[in-house]
Amino acid sequence: MPQNPLHVVLIPDGNRRWARAQGLPELLGHREGAKATEKILDAALKTDITHLTFWGASVANLTKRSPEEVGALAEIFEIYFKKLAEHPRLHEHKIRVRVLGRWAELLPAPTVAAVENIIKVTEGYGERNLTVLLAYTGTDEILYAINRIANAARKDLELVIDEKFVKMNLWTAELPPVDFVIRTGGEPHWSAGMLMWDVAEAHLHFAETFWPAFSETEFLKALENFKNTARRFGQ
Repeated sequence: MPQNPLHVVLIPDGNRRWARAQGLPELLGHREGAKATEKILDAALKTDITHLTFWGASVANLTKRSPEEVGALAEIFEIYFKKLAEHPRLHEHKIRVRVLGRWAELLPAPTVAAVENIIKVTEGYGERNLTVLLAYTGTDEILYAINRIANAARKDLELVIDEKFVKMNLWTAELPPVDFVIRTGGEPHWSAGMLMWDVAEAHLHFAETFWPAFSETEFLKALENFKNTARRFGQ
């Protein structure tokens, strides 16, 4: 029986390679990638997806690339978080926005302010959920959880540490497990241990298309393929 994915993750890879293939500056690839993000977010609203998680940038993306590129990325995030906070569909669909990672530590003040604002103005929503991983790595998240669990265990020697308790201590405590991951760009590798706890049973889709060229049609086709794939969960 076809099943709709409720929690979908998008890894938008290929901005710079798309720009190079077009003979354009790499920074323009990030700008075109931001436009593609708007398009796919709109497409997701036409589906039954209740939780959409979007890979924004890893810690390495913001610490190991050139100051020019990092500055451009920060500016793009600032512009689009401001734009999203005022978008009528955000409020019409009661979309709660979460931003997970070390963004407050690694991004400039104007970008941090834009992130804090959209979190605040949507914190009462919940009909749909948009999560952005920004200055994020999965190892940071797991270490955060381990430290919280260790502190709790020191205070309660009879504490039972099970799957539920681990989940409660992750950054993603309020999010359901991931059903489906779509990565563009033609390179079938993972990104910095992304959501390593939550993707345990996820289906994976690797698209050859670079993110700026990734279309609504291709996105919806990937979802349709997922719906027609049996999920056996080891059975």
